[in-house]
Amino acid sequence: MLKKMTKRLICIALAMLTGACAEKHESWIQLFNGKDLNDWTPKFAKHPVGENYNNTFRVEDGILKVSYDDWDEFDGEYGHLFYKTPYSHYRLRVEYRFVGEQVKGGAGWAFRNNGLMLHGQTPETMELNQAFPTSVEVQLLGGTGTGKRPTMNVCTPGTNIVLNGELQLDHCFSSTSKTHYGDEWVTAEVEVHGDSIIKHIIDGEVVMQYSQPQLDERDPSYATLLPANGDKLLRSGTISIQAESAPTEFRKIELLDLTKK
Repeated sequence: MLKKMTKRLICIALAMLTGACAEKHESWIQLFNGKDLNDWTPKFAKHPVGENYNNTFRVEDGILKVSYDDWDEFDGEYGHLFYKTPYSHYRLRVEYRFVGEQVKGGAGWAFRNNGLMLHGQTPETMELNQAFPTSVEVQLLGGTGTGKRPTMNVCTPGTNIVLNGELQLDHCFSSTSKTHYGDEWVTAEVEVHGDSIIKHIIDGEVVMQYSQPQLDERDPSYATLLPANGDKLLRSGTISIQAESAPTEFRKIELLDLTKK
Protein backbone atom coordinates (compact mmCIF):
# COMPACT_ATOMS: atom_id res chain seq x y z
CA MET A 1 0.00 0.00 0.00
CA LEU A 2 2.78 2.39 0.96
CA LYS A 3 4.68 1.56 -2.22
CA LYS A 4 1.61 2.34 -4.37
CA MET A 5 1.07 5.65 -2.58
CA THR A 6 4.74 6.57 -3.06
CA LYS A 7 4.58 5.82 -6.79
CA ARG A 8 1.42 7.87 -7.12
CA LEU A 9 2.94 10.85 -5.32
CA ILE A 10 6.02 10.67 -7.56
CA CYS A 11 3.80 10.55 -10.64
CA ILE A 12 1.78 13.56 -9.47
CA ALA A 13 4.96 15.51 -8.76
CA LEU A 14 6.35 14.71 -12.22
CA ALA A 15 3.06 15.65 -13.82
CA MET A 16 3.09 19.03 -12.11
CA LEU A 17 6.62 19.68 -13.34
CA THR A 18 6.60 18.16 -16.83
CA GLY A 19 3.10 17.03 -17.68
CA ALA A 20 4.22 13.41 -17.49
CA CYS A 21 1.81 10.66 -16.39
CA ALA A 22 -1.17 12.70 -17.59
CA GLU A 23 -2.60 9.97 -19.82
CA LYS A 24 -0.42 7.05 -18.81
CA HIS A 25 -3.33 4.82 -17.86
CA GLU A 26 -5.75 5.90 -20.58
CA SER A 27 -6.42 3.25 -23.18
CA TRP A 28 -8.11 4.75 -26.23
CA ILE A 29 -9.98 2.42 -28.58
CA GLN A 30 -9.50 3.23 -32.26
CA LEU A 31 -13.04 2.94 -33.63
CA PHE A 32 -11.65 3.77 -37.07
CA ASN A 33 -8.66 1.56 -37.79
CA GLY A 34 -7.40 3.59 -40.75
CA LYS A 35 -7.76 0.61 -43.11
CA ASP A 36 -11.37 -0.40 -43.67
CA LEU A 37 -14.96 -0.22 -42.41
CA ASN A 38 -15.18 -3.77 -41.07
CA ASP A 39 -16.58 -2.64 -37.69
CA TRP A 40 -19.14 -0.25 -39.18
CA THR A 41 -22.60 -0.67 -40.73
CA PRO A 42 -24.17 1.84 -43.15
CA LYS A 43 -27.87 2.69 -43.27
CA PHE A 44 -29.31 5.08 -45.87
CA ALA A 45 -32.88 6.30 -46.06
CA LYS A 46 -34.78 4.37 -48.78
CA HIS A 47 -32.19 1.57 -48.67
CA PRO A 48 -31.74 -1.56 -46.52
CA VAL A 49 -29.28 -1.89 -43.65
CA GLY A 50 -25.79 -2.70 -44.86
CA GLU A 51 -26.05 -1.11 -48.32
CA ASN A 52 -23.30 1.47 -48.74
CA TYR A 53 -25.30 3.52 -51.25
CA ASN A 54 -23.16 4.91 -54.08
CA ASN A 55 -20.02 3.90 -52.17
CA THR A 56 -20.50 6.99 -50.01
CA PHE A 57 -18.57 5.78 -46.99
CA ARG A 58 -15.07 4.71 -47.97
CA VAL A 59 -11.48 4.55 -46.74
CA GLU A 60 -8.75 6.08 -48.87
CA ASP A 61 -5.17 6.87 -47.85
CA GLY A 62 -5.97 6.20 -44.20
CA ILE A 63 -8.94 8.61 -44.22
CA LEU A 64 -12.59 7.72 -43.63
CA LYS A 65 -14.42 9.69 -46.28
CA VAL A 66 -18.03 10.69 -46.78
CA SER A 67 -17.80 11.06 -50.55
CA TYR A 68 -20.29 12.06 -53.22
CA ASP A 69 -18.05 11.36 -56.21
CA ASP A 70 -20.45 8.65 -57.42
CA TRP A 71 -23.64 10.66 -56.95
CA ASP A 72 -25.55 12.57 -59.63
CA GLU A 73 -28.02 14.18 -57.26
CA PHE A 74 -29.15 13.96 -53.63
CA ASP A 75 -32.82 13.13 -53.06
CA GLY A 76 -33.23 12.62 -49.32
CA GLU A 77 -30.99 9.58 -49.02
CA TYR A 78 -29.62 10.61 -45.62
CA GLY A 79 -27.00 8.15 -44.47
CA HIS A 80 -25.39 7.05 -41.22
CA LEU A 81 -22.44 4.80 -40.49
CA PHE A 82 -22.84 2.91 -37.20
CA TYR A 83 -20.05 1.51 -35.05
CA LYS A 84 -20.65 -2.08 -33.96
CA THR A 85 -20.53 -1.55 -30.18
CA PRO A 86 -22.91 0.58 -28.06
CA TYR A 87 -21.43 2.61 -25.20
CA SER A 88 -22.72 4.45 -22.15
CA HIS A 89 -19.92 6.33 -20.33
CA TYR A 90 -17.07 7.46 -22.54
CA ARG A 91 -15.04 10.18 -24.18
CA LEU A 92 -15.24 10.29 -27.96
CA ARG A 93 -12.59 12.18 -29.91
CA VAL A 94 -12.59 12.81 -33.66
CA GLU A 95 -10.51 14.77 -36.14
CA TYR A 96 -12.65 15.92 -39.07
CA ARG A 97 -12.79 18.42 -41.88
CA PHE A 98 -15.16 19.42 -44.67
CA VAL A 99 -13.86 19.27 -48.24
CA GLY A 100 -15.11 19.94 -51.74
CA GLU A 101 -18.58 20.91 -52.91
CA GLN A 102 -21.97 19.84 -51.64
CA VAL A 103 -23.72 17.35 -53.92
CA LYS A 104 -26.52 18.69 -56.12
CA GLY A 105 -29.90 18.52 -54.39
CA GLY A 106 -28.53 18.83 -50.85
CA ALA A 107 -30.48 21.09 -48.48
CA GLY A 108 -29.14 24.52 -47.64
CA TRP A 109 -28.88 23.69 -43.94
CA ALA A 110 -26.83 20.59 -44.83
CA PHE A 111 -23.98 22.65 -46.32
CA ARG A 112 -20.77 21.56 -44.55
CA ASN A 113 -22.87 19.68 -42.03
CA ASN A 114 -22.14 16.32 -40.43
CA GLY A 115 -22.73 14.88 -36.99
CA LEU A 116 -21.77 12.45 -34.26
CA MET A 117 -24.92 10.58 -33.31
CA LEU A 118 -24.83 9.39 -29.69
CA HIS A 119 -27.09 7.10 -27.62
CA GLY A 120 -28.64 6.05 -30.92
CA GLN A 121 -30.89 3.18 -31.89
CA THR A 122 -29.38 0.31 -33.86
CA PRO A 123 -29.52 0.48 -37.67
CA GLU A 124 -31.59 -2.71 -37.70
CA THR A 125 -34.42 -0.97 -35.80
CA MET A 126 -34.66 1.92 -38.27
CA GLU A 127 -37.52 2.10 -40.75
CA LEU A 128 -36.59 1.77 -44.43
CA ASN A 129 -37.30 5.45 -45.20
CA GLN A 130 -36.19 6.84 -41.83
CA ALA A 131 -33.84 9.78 -42.38
CA PHE A 132 -32.13 9.95 -38.97
CA PRO A 133 -31.67 7.48 -36.13
CA THR A 134 -33.32 8.37 -32.85
CA SER A 135 -30.30 9.76 -31.03
CA VAL A 136 -28.58 12.85 -29.66
CA GLU A 137 -26.59 14.60 -32.38
CA VAL A 138 -23.35 16.46 -31.82
CA GLN A 139 -23.67 18.69 -34.87
CA LEU A 140 -20.46 19.39 -36.80
CA LEU A 141 -20.59 22.52 -38.97
CA GLY A 142 -18.17 24.38 -41.21
CA GLY A 143 -18.28 28.10 -41.91
CA THR A 144 -20.08 29.42 -44.98
CA GLY A 145 -17.50 32.14 -45.57
CA THR A 146 -19.52 34.90 -43.95
CA GLY A 147 -20.97 35.32 -40.48
CA LYS A 148 -20.77 33.02 -37.49
CA ARG A 149 -21.54 29.31 -37.66
CA PRO A 150 -20.37 27.48 -34.52
CA THR A 151 -19.65 23.76 -34.53
CA MET A 152 -20.39 21.18 -31.79
CA ASN A 153 -24.02 22.22 -31.46
CA VAL A 154 -26.68 19.77 -30.27
CA CYS A 155 -29.69 18.48 -32.21
CA THR A 156 -32.27 15.98 -31.04
CA PRO A 157 -33.80 13.64 -33.65
CA GLY A 158 -36.50 11.75 -31.77
CA THR A 159 -35.15 12.88 -28.42
CA ASN A 160 -35.14 15.72 -25.89
CA ILE A 161 -32.54 17.04 -23.45
CA VAL A 162 -32.38 19.15 -20.32
CA LEU A 163 -30.48 22.37 -21.02
CA ASN A 164 -30.05 25.23 -18.55
CA GLY A 165 -32.13 23.31 -16.06
CA GLU A 166 -35.18 22.98 -18.33
CA LEU A 167 -36.52 20.23 -20.58
CA GLN A 168 -36.07 21.53 -24.12
CA LEU A 169 -38.50 20.58 -26.89
CA ASP A 170 -36.85 22.49 -29.75
CA HIS A 171 -34.64 20.59 -32.18
CA CYS A 172 -31.23 22.33 -32.17
CA PHE A 173 -29.21 24.55 -29.84
CA SER A 174 -25.97 26.39 -30.63
CA SER A 175 -22.71 25.97 -28.79
CA THR A 176 -20.30 28.76 -27.87
CA SER A 177 -17.57 27.51 -30.21
CA LYS A 178 -15.88 29.70 -32.78
CA THR A 179 -16.51 29.25 -36.51
CA HIS A 180 -14.12 26.98 -38.42
CA TYR A 181 -13.66 28.00 -42.05
CA GLY A 182 -12.22 26.27 -45.09
CA ASP A 183 -10.78 22.77 -45.11
CA GLU A 184 -8.97 22.94 -41.76
CA TRP A 185 -8.83 19.87 -39.53
CA VAL A 186 -10.82 20.23 -36.32
CA THR A 187 -10.39 18.12 -33.18
CA ALA A 188 -13.67 17.63 -31.36
CA GLU A 189 -14.36 15.71 -28.17
CA VAL A 190 -17.52 14.61 -26.38
CA GLU A 191 -17.70 13.44 -22.78
CA VAL A 192 -20.73 11.26 -22.09
CA HIS A 193 -21.94 10.06 -18.70
CA GLY A 194 -24.92 7.82 -19.45
CA ASP A 195 -28.22 9.62 -18.83
CA SER A 196 -26.44 12.33 -16.84
CA ILE A 197 -24.07 15.02 -18.16
CA ILE A 198 -22.92 15.29 -21.79
CA LYS A 199 -20.21 17.82 -22.66
CA HIS A 200 -19.04 19.08 -26.08
CA ILE A 201 -15.39 20.14 -26.08
CA ILE A 202 -13.20 22.02 -28.57
CA ASP A 203 -9.51 22.69 -27.83
CA GLY A 204 -10.05 21.70 -24.20
CA GLU A 205 -12.92 24.16 -23.76
CA VAL A 206 -16.46 23.04 -22.97
CA VAL A 207 -18.69 24.76 -25.53
CA MET A 208 -21.96 22.94 -24.78
CA GLN A 209 -23.31 21.00 -21.80
CA TYR A 210 -26.66 19.36 -21.13
CA SER A 211 -28.16 16.35 -19.35
CA GLN A 212 -30.94 13.73 -19.21
CA PRO A 213 -31.11 12.69 -22.88
CA GLN A 214 -34.47 11.01 -23.38
CA LEU A 215 -36.94 9.70 -25.93
CA ASP A 216 -39.41 12.27 -27.27
CA GLU A 217 -43.06 11.26 -26.82
CA ARG A 218 -43.96 13.23 -29.96
CA ASP A 219 -41.76 11.10 -32.24
CA PRO A 220 -43.22 8.17 -34.24
CA SER A 221 -40.45 5.87 -32.95
CA TYR A 222 -41.28 6.55 -29.28
CA ALA A 223 -43.62 3.60 -28.68
CA THR A 224 -41.31 1.20 -30.50
CA LEU A 225 -38.12 2.21 -28.69
CA LEU A 226 -39.58 2.77 -25.20
CA PRO A 227 -38.45 -0.10 -22.94
CA ALA A 228 -40.98 -2.25 -21.13
CA ASN A 229 -40.37 -0.42 -17.84
CA GLY A 230 -41.46 2.87 -19.42
CA ASP A 231 -38.16 4.63 -18.63
CA LYS A 232 -37.50 7.05 -21.49
CA LEU A 233 -34.05 8.22 -20.32
CA LEU A 234 -31.21 7.20 -22.66
CA ARG A 235 -28.27 5.65 -20.83
CA SER A 236 -26.38 4.11 -23.74
CA GLY A 237 -26.65 3.46 -27.46
CA THR A 238 -24.94 3.40 -30.81
CA ILE A 239 -22.43 5.90 -32.20
CA SER A 240 -22.65 6.90 -35.85
CA ILE A 241 -21.45 9.56 -38.28
CA GLN A 242 -23.55 11.16 -40.98
CA ALA A 243 -23.82 11.56 -44.74
CA GLU A 244 -26.15 14.53 -45.31
CA SER A 245 -24.83 15.70 -48.72
CA ALA A 246 -21.63 17.39 -47.49
CA PRO A 247 -18.29 15.70 -48.32
CA THR A 248 -16.47 15.10 -45.04
CA GLU A 249 -13.24 13.42 -43.95
CA PHE A 250 -12.34 11.79 -40.64
CA ARG A 251 -8.72 10.88 -39.93
CA LYS A 252 -9.34 9.78 -36.35
CA ILE A 253 -12.31 8.41 -34.41
CA GLU A 254 -11.31 7.10 -31.00
CA LEU A 255 -13.01 6.34 -27.71
CA LEU A 256 -12.02 6.10 -24.07
CA ASP A 257 -14.39 3.79 -22.19
CA LEU A 258 -14.90 5.48 -18.81
CA THR A 259 -16.42 2.33 -17.30
CA LYS A 260 -13.00 0.65 -17.50
CA LYS A 261 -10.81 3.37 -15.96
